[in-house]
Amino acid sequence: MVTERKKTALITGASSGIGVELARIHARRGGDLVLVARRQDRLESLKAELESAHGVKVHVIVQDLTRADAAAQIHRELIARGVPIDYLINNAGFGNGGFFHQQDWARNEAMIQVNVTALAALTREFVPELIARGGGRILNVASMAAFLPGPLQAIYYATKAFVVSFSEAIGNELAGTGVTVTALCPGPVKTEFIEKANLHEAKGFARTVSARGVAKVGYNAMLKGKPLVVPGVVNKLIIHFFLRLTPRRRATAISRAMMEQKV
Repeated sequence: MVTERKKTALITGASSGIGVELARIHARRGGDLVLVARRQDRLESLKAELESAHGVKVHVIVQDLTRADAAAQIHRELIARGVPIDYLINNAGFGNGGFFHQQDWARNEAMIQVNVTALAALTREFVPELIARGGGRILNVASMAAFLPGPLQAIYYATKAFVVSFSEAIGNELAGTGVTVTALCPGPVKTEFIEKANLHEAKGFARTVSARGVAKVGYNAMLKGKPLVVPGVVNKLIIHFFLRLTPRRRATAISRAMMEQKV
């Protein structure tokens, strides 16, 4: 009897937040993993946890996605190790709050590299292999921010708009190949993102949801091949009804109000 090979998921930004929870979900299902992030200590700790609890194989790749050659290096490393990827989960990303003209450009440039360029480059590296094997799944973590302009987080919102547009476009291109692309668009999530983006006092982050719940919704949608998923009933109503009925200028003003500091 031939034993089916375990599905291997590559997860970027796997050292915290949604990335950690996605790794745990996949490991509980018996899948092997490739964990990618900059913080080796956290990756090694997660590797030990998952291998001990679930008997899966976990590979660690320490990589800085702000590097222009990061995607190619990750791909070469996995070829050298003989590790094929079945699920590509582009989760890594970060934000930066404040007025665009006052922000450090180097940080915004790095954000574009991680949120946009690395995501697209990794997709380009692995999609041909997925097609050749007759199928695979891609999950790109976007945000509700993708659907409207974001004053006080202008670059971040714009990067997430790219993620959704890119995901839907290539998902259409890949129809019939067995490869599906899912964009996950959560609202505010309780992760390190809030502190690092200096948004802990922003009105829009007064209420957050758990990374575990968001990861579960995203993972299940990925397996089903859904092109777009917005976790939460209220969030769905905002995206599918409120934003469609609200004039763009008004929606932008509301977006800014949600990013302003609580008094």
